[in-house]
Amino acid sequence: MNMMLVFGMFFALAAWWTGIAFAAANPFSDVPADHWAYEAVTQLAAEGVIEGYGDSTFRGGRSITRYEMAQMVARAMARNDVSAADKAVIDKLAAEFADELGSLGVRVAGLERNADLVRWKGKLEYKYTRLEEKNGDGTREKEKYDELLLRLEPSAEINEHWQVHGRIDTYLDMSEDKNIDGYDFRLRRAWAQGDYKHISLRFGRFNMYGDDSINDTTMSGADVTVGSADKLSGVIGGGRSAWAFEFLDGDEPNDVFYAGVDYNKAKNKGVFGAARYFRYTNDTRLIDGDAEAKRNNIWQLMAGYKFDENSTLQGYYAKSDRDIAGWEGNSRSYNIEFDYKGAQQENKGTWGAWVAYRHAGLTATPYGTWDVIYDWTKGWDIGVNYTLMKNMVGTLRYGDGRLIGKDEDKVRQFMGRLEFFF
Repeated sequence: MNMMLVFGMFFALAAWWTGIAFAAANPFSDVPADHWAYEAVTQLAAEGVIEGYGDSTFRGGRSITRYEMAQMVARAMARNDVSAADKAVIDKLAAEFADELGSLGVRVAGLERNADLVRWKGKLEYKYTRLEEKNGDGTREKEKYDELLLRLEPSAEINEHWQVHGRIDTYLDMSEDKNIDGYDFRLRRAWAQGDYKHISLRFGRFNMYGDDSINDTTMSGADVTVGSADKLSGVIGGGRSAWAFEFLDGDEPNDVFYAGVDYNKAKNKGVFGAARYFRYTNDTRLIDGDAEAKRNNIWQLMAGYKFDENSTLQGYYAKSDRDIAGWEGNSRSYNIEFDYKGAQQENKGTWGAWVAYRHAGLTATPYGTWDVIYDWTKGWDIGVNYTLMKNMVGTLRYGDGRLIGKDEDKVRQFMGRLEFFF
């Protein structure tokens, strides 16, 4: 794909939308209309955390001063029944309106007045995996993996709209007491992101669109998302990916283009879904040695229903226009999964469980997401997770599957993981 075309699209849209954003109506008097606080307050008001003037409104088009805003934030700070996500938003608002809160006698402790310093988060993850393959000829193969991951994720705010993010990983093979080859503090992601009221732009190396299902890998390029994350949004992007379709011959990266529409009305209950298109092109890495198979088009539909805050049923179907001779069924990828609750890293004692049937066809799954039913495999995935104490989450999962196109070859896999978040 022509990278200059992608970057031109990215910067043209950025310039176009920036001009529109600055022209919008100003709801806070002396706070710019495109300030991040507008979206933050709207979010908290929708969830009932900020109560406006006491009647759950902001009184039409009347301007809200910084002092009045500080009063609302002060009331929100006094609440102890908010989620961790809302608490983070309140803390950021408190830092922004620290002077006004001070005049109200509200002390803002431990918060940065300006978000201009690099912030770090990450995790230490221990993972044990046991894999057993039973081939059609009766032979068995067994493997064990004893891995330790250290992940560092820096971020920095450049201005009111733009941030820079990164991810650095290193893997240790604990059974050999040495780093896994090629993973000595590798820079996995590095990108700039601009967030406006109804548009988000990314540029750099980041996790590709659709990483919840068939695309759990990175891409170097750019994309643009327009719309609302909790309603209807559309995305278009492109670049190059060296990780997608690792089974292909050769070392040249794939040119990537994607577009999609996501619909989400399932905040506490409701329907969500997506329609997505991906195109991968490569002049040297061929699928099944077919000289004509230089392009792989994948179409994906995703849908789900959230019954309540605890129970969700979801699934997807993806179809590639390329298959592998002798391994029929690899041009399809699909999944159906039921999730109950889910461990929350900040809340001790929370837990979750899931059961899923997955079919991860090779040419329809650029890079698989799951730990136990991976590319080229179909079968059942069962798991549980539990928060042992704050920021310590344990996970157990078991996969029982077969190789797609080779039903006589069985695969069983057990995975245990313990994550320490910081």
